[in-house]
Parts: sequence; structure tokens; C-alpha cells
Amino acid sequence: MRKSPAALSAAVLLSVLLGACTDDSVAPQAAADRGAVITYSETEPANPLVPGNTNEVGGIAVLGALFRGLLEYDAKTAAPRNAVADAITTTDSRIWTITIKPNWVFHDGTPVTASSFVDSWNYTAYSPNLMRSASYMANIEGFDQVNNAGPDGRQPAALPPAKQLSGLRLVDDHTFTVTLKAPFSQFGIRLGYAAFYPMPAAFFTDRRAFEAHPVGNGPFRFVSHTKGKNLLIERFDGYGGAQKPSIAGIDYRFYTDLDQAYADVLADRLDFLSFTPWRATQGNQIEKDLPTTRRAAYKYLGYQAIAFPMFDKRYADRRLRQALSMAIDRPALIKQIFNGTRVPAAGLVPPNVQGYIPDQCGVLCTYQPQKARQLFDQVGFTGPITLTSNVDSGNREWVEVVCRSIAQTLGHPCVFQPQTTLGEFRAALNNRQIDAVYRTAWVAGFPSVENFLNPLFRTSGASNVGQYANPQVDALLAQADAAPSQEQANSLYQQVERMVLQDMQTIPIWYQSATAAWSSRLHDVHPTLFRELDYFSVTVSK
Repeated sequence: MRKSPAALSAAVLLSVLLGACTDDSVAPQAAADRGAVITYSETEPANPLVPGNTNEVGGIAVLGALFRGLLEYDAKTAAPRNAVADAITTTDSRIWTITIKPNWVFHDGTPVTASSFVDSWNYTAYSPNLMRSASYMANIEGFDQVNNAGPDGRQPAALPPAKQLSGLRLVDDHTFTVTLKAPFSQFGIRLGYAAFYPMPAAFFTDRRAFEAHPVGNGPFRFVSHTKGKNLLIERFDGYGGAQKPSIAGIDYRFYTDLDQAYADVLADRLDFLSFTPWRATQGNQIEKDLPTTRRAAYKYLGYQAIAFPMFDKRYADRRLRQALSMAIDRPALIKQIFNGTRVPAAGLVPPNVQGYIPDQCGVLCTYQPQKARQLFDQVGFTGPITLTSNVDSGNREWVEVVCRSIAQTLGHPCVFQPQTTLGEFRAALNNRQIDAVYRTAWVAGFPSVENFLNPLFRTSGASNVGQYANPQVDALLAQADAAPSQEQANSLYQQVERMVLQDMQTIPIWYQSATAAWSSRLHDVHPTLFRELDYFSVTVSK
């Protein structure tokens, strides 16, 4: 039996360098305080913390502390390793046998069993449950029988003929098998993502009670959530994982002003900020504000972009979308706003992801004012171009610069329309209440080129909020998914990336990087490749 991708070496799966400032003159640390709760700036989860219904960055961050899946991903390299899984094996990439380790428990003391995964996946897949991550189950045999949602994700009046995926079979309390519709070499590496987390029996008996007080199986357990203010979790000492956190808990703070969060870090009122605001980059201000022992520049698996709501016919002509992309001077934007500390995006897959090839976008992601104006004039777009974004995570300044670049290049008005919080912004996008060009971003859920394509650009993909649809893209993605080797799959995924970029529903701006900052009492601080703090390494001085 050959092992799944989950068992491959980290070097084969991904090779990443994490940049961080260091200081050889760091004083010896004080003894760690295991009773310390750290404060952490994060966007508020947009929805109740149900794994199969959460796909935005704030919710995913909290779920990653509350739950653990079959796999987990290394904080420094993103390489997968078994967590709840004892073994994940396949001989043909179609039939997978999964065994889980004994003695894992949920926070309510009930055991994590094979049923915890099977029941959770069935619930997520069943379209009347309206789970946002249902499409992650689409490769499993029987999905079409349990999910009859339309291309826009809406559930018709008629219920699907089945409630359980025929491709899931329980063998015993610690073993189950998964039969896919067709071979899918990437299936194994997906299994640490939130959509595949297990859920306790309590969820299925009273979902509303679970949403009010989520029960996971991760290193921390839920304590409380005060809307618009904070969410508190505490260390779960019954956690079954090999690594254990030393901190006592995390108090997630929901700032609507990133400058205020940064000011609180400087004043030691906030312990961790995963990315610092625009003003910290101006004149290298952060170097004056903080010593190298309290900040680190790092790259993570993602990109920033703007995108189009394809359900609005005003954006149907791809020449318009291409024109806007070529009207953006990315290097000038990065120099002005980020002091040159970002890399202009030339594709949808970042350089630190296996399967990346450079310059997939070609001329369409470069500043071409004459071509942009020519294409735009051919379309005959009327009315102002409106760009919108949430402003609670430091996006106002750069989106305004993008808007000015578009207006100046095209000789056409562009208006910025701010949205208060990411949660409200995402809810409006999901409900098709936004008809403007919108800021978007992607942070990988798992380290694969496939994760940058299927969720975002497949018809009805879990994160396809712009409702992009291209039958040729869908067909090519299906071929890539079923490819017999990683090399063949990557070649097909790369073709998909080029095709999607020609359509330009999503305009990549830069590859994700940031500078994290933290309080004087934190030590061993390591931002991860998923734009989070490594909870297992961080310590707090007494």
C-alpha cells in the first residue's frame, strides 16, 4: 500500500523560508507563565463556529484553536502530519482507509470516534443544511445524491434523495473508508482543513446550543463570546495532541481600527497583532517603535486582490476586467503604501506553494495604461467604478490607491465605499448584497496549488462568492483532480490558473506578506504560514 500525500516528506510537499528579524543581544527570558492568557487581535468570526460553515479568516483562526482534524500543518513549513489520524492510506487515490488514534476526546468528555468524522462530513455535504463548505465533500461518492443546491448555492424546494454520502463507510469505532467518485491525489492533504473537522454528538442533537457554546477537540476550549468585543478560549488540558500549548488561553479582541490595535501593542495592552497597519511602514516607523525582539516580517500562503460580482451583468465583458487589472500600477502602490515590502502578484498561486510557476498572468498583471484605456473604451462602461472593502484590517489606504490608479489611468471616476467589519462584509458578499468591485484575499487552508483554485473558481466552490463560472475551467479542474500523479495534476492546475487569469474575475495585486508585532511579555513568537500565531511555541514571562 502506498501512503497518502499526508505521509510524504515535508521536503517533497513544500519548501518555504520564513523571514524574521532576530537580535543576538536578546536578554535571557524570564520563566514562562503557564497561567497567562494572551490578548490577540483578530477579525470577528462572521458566523457561529461550525466547521463546515466557516470559510473566512477570523472564523478559521478560532476554529484552528478549538478543533483538530485528521491532519495538522507544520507552523514553519506547512507540511502535513497526522494529528487525530493514526494512518491515512490508499492504493489508487480513490479508496482511502482512515484510522484514528484512541483516547482523543471532545471538550465535553465524549470520545472522538470514526463516527465523529463521518457524521460531520455527511452533515456538511447535505445541501438543506446550507453549509458553506459543502463543496469540499464533492469528490466523495454519492455527493450528487445528498446535495442538489443550484449553481448559486441556493437550496431548491425539493429535498435531495439521500442524506448520507454513499462513499463513507464505518468499519469500527476507529476506522472508516472514503470512496471518491474518481481518483483524487490531493484528497489526503486536504484532511487537516476546517471543513473536515470532527463534531461531537451534542451538535447533532442541538445545533443551536452548539453554536452558542462550540465544543471542539483542539488544544483550547470555548469560554465566551461577546459580540463586537472579544472571544475567550482557555487551554484544554485533556487535549490529545503531541504538542501542548504553555499559555493558559487566548482572548481574541475585535478591533475596528488597526491603528488602535497597533497603539495597544506598543503600550503593552495587546499581546499579538499578526499584521501591522499602513502607518507603521511609513519611513520605517516600526523600526523606531519596536525592537527586533518584538516584531517579525514573514510571508504566508496567500494573496490580496480585487474581484467582481459576476451576478452583476455590468461586469460580464472580460475586457472590462482586464482593463481594470492593467490600470493598476502595482509597484507604485507597493512603494507608496508598504515602503516596497510586498511583491507584486503575477498569478493566483504564491511562490511558496508547491505547483507555483512564475508570471502566469503575463501582461494582464502589469501596468499598461494605453492598453487598459483602449479596452475600457471598447466596453462603454457607464457610471462610476465602485470599489469596496472592510476597513477593520488595514485595507482602506491601499484600496483607495488602487481606486485612484484606475481613475487616473482610465479617465473615469472611481469611488471607494468602506465596509465596517470583515464579518459584515463577508455576510453581504455571501448574500449577494454587494454589487461593487470588492477587495478579496486568500489564505490557504492547506499547502496545495489545488486549494487556490477549486474553492474559488469551480462553479459553486465553497469560497466562490463572486459566482464565477466557466465550464472549461470546471472540466479542466476535474481532470487535474483525477490526474494519476502530482506532477500531472500540477501541470493541469497550472493550465487552470492561466485560464482563470485570462477571465480576470479576480485581479491579483500582491503576494501576502506582513510584519507581526507583539508585547514585551511574549517570547518564542512565530507567525505561521497561515497568518496566525504558533500557539504551541509562544511563551509568556512571569
